[in-house]
Amino acid sequence: MKAEFLHHVSLPVADLKRSKWFYGEVLGLKETNRPAFDFEGAWYQIGEGQLHLILDKTLPLEAKQVISSRGLHFALRVDDYDKTVEWLRKHEVTIVEKPHSKSGFAQIFCCDPDGHIIELHVEQPK
Repeated sequence: MKAEFLHHVSLPVADLKRSKWFYGEVLGLKETNRPAFDFEGAWYQIGEGQLHLILDKTLPLEAKQVISSRGLHFALRVDDYDKTVEWLRKHEVTIVEKPHSKSGFAQIFCCDPDGHIIELHVEQPK
């Protein structure tokens, strides 16, 4: 077996409308067509990959949001570190900045409305 690329990540969400606002309006992801499944959700195209949101009505609406760079998360490459920080602050998103990470990326961490951790990063200036 040889994996070729990461196709998608699926996340359970408690409130689909709230999550679609966050991923579409705050993070600026483009929603794409989704098959007519017998459950609610939304798909977003991110480069060659996708993010799939799946409504899970058993989740609590008030999520515990603990931002940790070591926690389960996914990462999105962004075009500008400072503009991303400014945009997230404008939308009152709590962030943790790591502009000089040992990873080689200038990183910003935040949580979505369900507490899923998201890393946003750019190549670190050398």
